[in-house]
Amino acid sequence: MKTPQRHQIVYRQRTRRVRAVINGTAIRPRLSVLIGTRSNQAQLIDDVTGTTLASATDFDFTGKRGTVASATYVGQKIAEAAAAKKISTAVLDRRGRRYHGRVAAIAESAREHGLAI
Repeated sequence: MKTPQRHQIVYRQRTRRVRAVINGTAIRPRLSVLIGTRSNQAQLIDDVTGTTLASATDFDFTGKRGTVASATYVGQKIAEAAAAKKISTAVLDRRGRRYHGRVAAIAESAREHGLAI
């Protein structure tokens, strides 16, 4: 098996550090943001029961995926899914990434569409 590169190890450490202080409940779930090279994804997770309450991806976005515009779309979709489940607040889990670019676009778009983060 291939040994992980240094940046992968540091990313995992950062992810664990962020998750150590964040915990989602049914009333205030964790908004986990996954930023990939080709797509953006978001999930609302209840850590008490270990279930995903809602999710959104940019797979049905009409423009170029993996961009800030598609991240804004994902933020809108996750806020709509949360409203359908009667969830009004969430805590942001940025998974070791800086609050910048696509992560910020998802969070700000979700805030604009009614999800309090």
